[in-house]
Amino acid sequence: MSRIRQDSDSRKTTWVFVAVVVSLFLVIFLAARGQLNPILTNSTVITALAPFQRAISWAGDKINGATTTVWEIATVYYQNKELKEEVFALRQQNLQAAEYVAENIRLQEMLNYKHAAVQFDLMPAKVIGRESSTWTSVISINRGSSDGIKTNMPVVTEKGLVGVITDVSPVASRVQLLLDSRFSVGTLVQRPESRVAGIVQGNPSDAMLPQMINIPRNSDIIVGDTIVTSGFGGVFPKGLMVGSVATVKNDSGGLLEIAYINTAVDFQKLEDVMIITASREAPPQPLTPPKQTPGTETDKDGNLIGGDGKK
Repeated sequence: MSRIRQDSDSRKTTWVFVAVVVSLFLVIFLAARGQLNPILTNSTVITALAPFQRAISWAGDKINGATTTVWEIATVYYQNKELKEEVFALRQQNLQAAEYVAENIRLQEMLNYKHAAVQFDLMPAKVIGRESSTWTSVISINRGSSDGIKTNMPVVTEKGLVGVITDVSPVASRVQLLLDSRFSVGTLVQRPESRVAGIVQGNPSDAMLPQMINIPRNSDIIVGDTIVTSGFGGVFPKGLMVGSVATVKNDSGGLLEIAYINTAVDFQKLEDVMIITASREAPPQPLTPPKQTPGTETDKDGNLIGGDGKK
């Protein structure tokens, strides 16, 4: 019985709800056709529609707010993406501009040197290779036999001597550096009152500090002296800057001195070089023996000649 009563109450509630809804729509319909009293119509319609209007207005506000928020988020996202791309592009442009400036400075210095060193024919080249195992010994450059490059051509920068061409291919060459322990070049002290001669070669103990050897003990060579090529040997022309004396020490035998050289070229920053393809400088004059005192002359073999010019 209880179950039957509950079903009956549920049906009554449903019918009441349906009747209210139907009545509400009838009132709205008749009001729309103008068949109800205006005062009654307006009051009834306003009262009936108020909850729906509030609900629709609330839903519209929420939807509009959500749509606006989504649009703003999407706009900010794409603007942020565009700004990041623009910042990246600007950074790349700045890097390229800085690189162009640095390259322009290097090339301008090389051009100035080329104009000043009129005794040389110079060909510019770029460093294209440098192995970690031979960092202080060998570099590769982008000039080869197709450019007229040959072995034993000196390589320089506007600062001074770099090395010498040792291997040549059609489009590239290898350069033995001044720092290589197998490298050697005749040099002398540039100071007029000194002019001490020696040989600069790579230092096995400290690759960045070449050594000038074969210097007689107590020679006039001091810290700070400028060292240049002597021109002897036929490979390197005279007067190329090598570096300056960092320190002077006696060798192990005690009869000679060794001068350690701070190179004029910064080999850690080597990017552009120049190859001396021709030199119009005259070779150094051969050494002439001093005039001999009469009565003590010697022949070419060192034998003493008597005062009457006979042996």
